[in-house]
Amino acid sequence: MKYLILLGDGMADDQLKELNNKTPLQSARTPHMDLLAAKGVIGTASTVPAGYPPGSDVANLSVMGYDPAEYYTGRSPLEAVSMGVELDPADVAFRCNLVTLSEEGMYEEKRMVDYSADEVTTPESGELIRQIDKTLGAADIKFHAGFRFRHLMVWKGGPESVKLTPPHDISGRVIAEYLPQDEGGATLLKLMKESYNILSGHAVNIKRIDQGLKPANSVWFWGQGKKPALTSFHEKYGLRGSVISAVDLIKGIGICAGLEIVKVENVTGTVETNFRGKVAAALDELAKGQDFVYLHVEAPDAASHRGEAATKIKAIEMVDEMLGLLLEGLQQFDDYKVMVLPDHPTPLSIMTHTDKPVPFVIYTSGQDNKNINGVYDEEAAEKSGLAFPEGHKLMDYFISS
Repeated sequence: MKYLILLGDGMADDQLKELNNKTPLQSARTPHMDLLAAKGVIGTASTVPAGYPPGSDVANLSVMGYDPAEYYTGRSPLEAVSMGVELDPADVAFRCNLVTLSEEGMYEEKRMVDYSADEVTTPESGELIRQIDKTLGAADIKFHAGFRFRHLMVWKGGPESVKLTPPHDISGRVIAEYLPQDEGGATLLKLMKESYNILSGHAVNIKRIDQGLKPANSVWFWGQGKKPALTSFHEKYGLRGSVISAVDLIKGIGICAGLEIVKVENVTGTVETNFRGKVAAALDELAKGQDFVYLHVEAPDAASHRGEAATKIKAIEMVDEMLGLLLEGLQQFDDYKVMVLPDHPTPLSIMTHTDKPVPFVIYTSGQDNKNINGVYDEEAAEKSGLAFPEGHKLMDYFISS
């Protein structure tokens, strides 16, 4: 048996007036998802346990079968693993976004204009982060360049309890009440303020402004934690598998779970990604002998964080096109199972994550439940009556049912 999970990050949403009181998933053309719903099984899973932040870290741990209450130690250390940054027991890793802040007034009076700095490119952001490390780095604080706007700061002996806010949660808002607080907050705020002074006049940003692009004019810290330790996926389920994603967080979870990480050229985390290359890589992994592939698509979530309904619908339709190609390619195997789902909802109305249950659909080769008018969306999944209040148990059901 071959197992494939196709995860559309942030794909679930709420009904919107501008979409005739439909969700983006209901508005999108998704014939392949609907086909699976007509023949397979649909339901809901609560991937974010009560008391946990509704982040992709917590939610994807759940989807992969890991109880966040047992395994979650923070987002950034998972990204550090993917980036090849070794963490000592005393090290605390912080996600370090490059963001665009407005120019008016004191630092505290500025607004969060863009949490991704207009999707700043990796070469540009790498140059900026290297300058920040050269200027602000110290024996106990190091900055590491990552992918596009997503970077890393490691603070040896740093605090885990400092109160921080994800920048994508405060788009358009004045940042004053969301700045670092509690232990270590003053040090982090000082670094953020100094980064603004360094980056605002940097040649990279001057060129971006000349090109009509937003400048990456400040660092923003969040998602701190220490190095995690996951039971291997093979030990849990007896399967060997691979992860395909453009996002360091997802790759980091995969590495910690002992899964292979597959590199695909020209993946971006947006609708402009090389989705055909990701599909081909997934099928190739299964053909080479892997039992399981976790194929992650960031584009729906990215569109939601930017409040772009049309782009989110386009991203969902891209996920469905990927599913069609995957179903065609899976015909080479005698037996296979496919699950499609989001990790968490990312409603366009608030442009950030929520902890509401997500819809899933599972199809096993040869299955034909003849679900009349079967469709895959949030409403149909809720009406099915099949629910997993503990989302990490969905993987057990997927593999063993």
